[in-house]
Parts: sequence; C-alpha cells; structure tokens
Amino acid sequence: MLFRSLGSIYALVALGFVLIIRAANVVNFAQGDFAMVGAYLMVAALGSLMPYWLAFLVAILGMCAFGLLFNYGVYYPLRHRSFLPVLISTLGASIFLQNLVLAIAGAQPRPLPKLMSFDGLEIAGVFLDSQYLVILVVTAACVAFQYFFFEHTLLGKKLQATSQDKDMARLLGIPVALMIAITFIYSAALGGLAGILVAPILFVSIGMGSIIALKAFAATIVGGFGDVKGAIVGGLFIGIVESFAAYHISVPYKDAYAFLMLFVILIVRPQGFFGEKISEKA
Repeated sequence: MLFRSLGSIYALVALGFVLIIRAANVVNFAQGDFAMVGAYLMVAALGSLMPYWLAFLVAILGMCAFGLLFNYGVYYPLRHRSFLPVLISTLGASIFLQNLVLAIAGAQPRPLPKLMSFDGLEIAGVFLDSQYLVILVVTAACVAFQYFFFEHTLLGKKLQATSQDKDMARLLGIPVALMIAITFIYSAALGGLAGILVAPILFVSIGMGSIIALKAFAATIVGGFGDVKGAIVGGLFIGIVESFAAYHISVPYKDAYAFLMLFVILIVRPQGFFGEKISEKA
C-alpha cells in the first residue's frame, strides 16, 4: 500500500514535469524541490499555530506565488534561448533552493502530522493507513480536476493551445507568456501538494524532493515524454514496480528495480506507453 501511494505522489510530480515540458519545452529539474518547499511551508504554517486546513491553504497559495516567482526568475529571462540554458538554470535553482532551505530550517528532518486523526482501516485482513488513503483520494481528485479543467474550460484550452504551438497561439491572440506563467503556478502547486501529502510518511527533509523527482522523471519517460495521461500511468506503474520488488525480492533495492524497469521499457518501447514514434529525415 505504501508504494502504491508513493506511485500517486510520483504521478503528481510527473504531471508537473509534463505540464512544463509541454508549455515551455524544457525539463524543470527543480520540480522535486517544489515538493520539498511545499512541505516546509506546511511545517512553518503549522508552527505558527494555524489550524491544519488554514496551514494547508497557506502552503498551497505560497507555492502558487513561488511558482510565479520561479517562472519570472528562472525561465522568463532565458525564454528565447535554447532548452539547454534553461535546463541548466533549473538545475542551478534546485541546488540554490536546497541550500537556502538548509540555511533557514537546518538539516534536522521535521515531522508533519497526518491529515486524518484516525490510524486507518482494516479491510479483509489488510490494514490501510489513513495517510495512504488520503494520498490516493487526493490524487484521484486531482486527475479528475485535470481532465475537467483542460477539456471543459476556456483557460484549459488556451493552455493546451499554447503547449501545442506557441506561435500559432500568439497569432490567435492568446497571451503566451501569461499561459506559461499559469503553467508554472499550477506545476508548483502540484509539487507542493505532493510534498505535503507524502511528508507524514517520509518526514520533511532537504533531500526529500530529490528521490521523488528522480522517480517522477522516470515515470514521465515510462509513460511517454510529454504525455499527460502517460505521466499519471507512469507514476502509478513505478509505484507498483517498487511495491512488487519490495515485497517479493528486497526492500533496500526497491529503487534499483524501479530504474531497471525503466531501462527495460526504454529498450522495448523507447517512446513510452503513450508516446508516439517520431521519424526524422536526413
């Protein structure tokens, strides 16, 4: 159950990866650190004696503001450059964020209480921890919202148009820079939400975002690079692989088996589950 729930976390972070890839054509390697920053914001909000629901709201709104700041501070100045300078800038931002939080909060891991007060449920002899149930329910709600937002709202269709062809979207009067900024805001909110959900299980620490980002990026590749439904399926798939390997083989090597599966997928189907083959003419 733990790794299936972590698969949902990977799916949320992978979704953030995909949204930025589609909108800005760049891989944001600080996406995992969004989860770390969101978790620390939640700890700070609870430390100021806010109710849990208000602390959660403050942390998510803080991540929205952080996503906007990240867009204009890291991506926007390099928006007319090739993908490599932007990619390097996201790596630099990741290192900067980790060291900034380290300087402010220290290296000691922080606990975060569960959202639900009860321990969990036992169904057919299997105990389901309440936090794992919360992760699964929230992830399902986010996926449903994602579908409704992009398929049935005007803003969602504008975001899709921007991700498919920025030049054509600009000709149609869509404010491309604003759409990309909204994508960064939404991606940061998703990352922060993932960090808040997983923090009661893994504790809040400086390095918590790094391993999540690696698994989420693997999920992005497995599902099909740049495909939204592929990010969700890929995250759940990585979680299931970890669960199976930990139960039947060895818990300490669960990370290795997840990346071994990624290696196999790349050999068998390089474009991922939902990716399309792209041919180039010489």
